[in-house]
Amino acid sequence: MKQVMDVYKRTDAEKRIPVLRLEIDYELATLYEALSTENEEQIKKSKEKLERYRREMIRLEA
Repeated sequence: MKQVMDVYKRTDAEKRIPVLRLEIDYELATLYEALSTENEEQIKKSKEKLERYRREMIRLEA
């Protein structure tokens, strides 16, 4: 049973990683725009999201 769950988690991660990369790219563009306009609130929000995405990426790639 453990092997079945491991395979399921692996395929789930394989599907999530490309989506996560797109989300990271979008949030980086949002952060760039916020930095350009010096929008401190959006800068903080973007950094928080990027940190969550970073943690998720590390977890999925492990």
